[in-house]
Amino acid sequence: MPIAPERVVGPELQDIYEKVIAGKRLSFEDGVRLYESKNLTGVGYLANIVRERLHGDKTYYVRNQHINYTNICNKFCKFCSFYAKKGGPDPYEYSMDEVKRRLEWHRDVPITEVHMVGGINPRLPYSYYMDLVRTVKESRPGVHVKAFTAVEIVEIARVGKVTIEQALADLIEAGLDSLPGGGIEVLSDRVHQELFGRKLRGEEWLMVARIAAKLGLKQYATMLYGHVETIEERVDHLIQLRELQDETGHFLTMTPLCFHPEGTELEHIEHPTADTDLRNIAVSRLMLDNFDHIKSFWIMNTAPVTQAAVWYGADDVDGTVHEYEITYNDDDFGNKSQVLNRSNMIKMIREAGRVPIERDSLYREIVSEDEHEVERRFTALPMAR
Repeated sequence: MPIAPERVVGPELQDIYEKVIAGKRLSFEDGVRLYESKNLTGVGYLANIVRERLHGDKTYYVRNQHINYTNICNKFCKFCSFYAKKGGPDPYEYSMDEVKRRLEWHRDVPITEVHMVGGINPRLPYSYYMDLVRTVKESRPGVHVKAFTAVEIVEIARVGKVTIEQALADLIEAGLDSLPGGGIEVLSDRVHQELFGRKLRGEEWLMVARIAAKLGLKQYATMLYGHVETIEERVDHLIQLRELQDETGHFLTMTPLCFHPEGTELEHIEHPTADTDLRNIAVSRLMLDNFDHIKSFWIMNTAPVTQAAVWYGADDVDGTVHEYEITYNDDDFGNKSQVLNRSNMIKMIREAGRVPIERDSLYREIVSEDEHEVERRFTALPMAR
């Protein structure tokens, strides 16, 4: 016999349950309560209602490759372990030949997306960024190029001595297809001042997003959680994204990103727990009623947490990734593992009791030539319901 919803959500969340069932927008106060509730199962139950209303059992993944073209950066963010510094990673910047070489590594994989971000390296000229996009397009014809956070876009415009709109227009002409969502972490002046004062302020990030929308660029949204931000700042971040999406409609996906303190100036902060990971995904799904997709980024919160996350509001598990240098997770054998091949992705989703759907960067479903073979190999896997 099915469990009554009232028993799952409890009296504390009953009024929010009624809003969710009616499709009503949740308030700031509702968001705070969802974060503060001790009933994580109830919060996840509510998020799953919305997730299944939109997508049923479908769970999306993409075959993609990440290229972090330089780790030289002049922003010195306290939460970052990626940029080159004394006692840390050695500095690098990729030549176009190196970019081609890295793309060639995965020539045998039918990648549909190349995701490129890097540090703010003041030595790179305007032409470098155009060449970077063109090189990817020439090496992998037809691939979708998702590149450059808002912080990078502002830097590109600065070195080119052009407006942000002109810089984006030039990048689009070179082959840029969409923007990733990073660069602001949390839309909070307090957090900005404390952790990344040299980067964009919130209103500047929003400005870049509006210009991108005006030019027809799709964009992804993120929130970095688990450092010094408060619950109220998380909820405010989500509401600001929701309001911007009401205005522009250009965001494709929201990805809550788990902070990794290792190698940063915040190493004293404990790593976010699975509870925190699942709760941020669930609250994002519930608060962002105008976002079609919520992504669980398995690289940062681990594959097992992502398997749980597809029952806590996430309908997307990102992709195969191939070389991600921002953060690392150890696999079950203690190795630095940053790749799941397509079979692994399908198995991970099926083991969680969901239906794997390969997508492109715009969420158009892809049926590959080997689809039937993959289906045959994994049909017998037990469902986790």
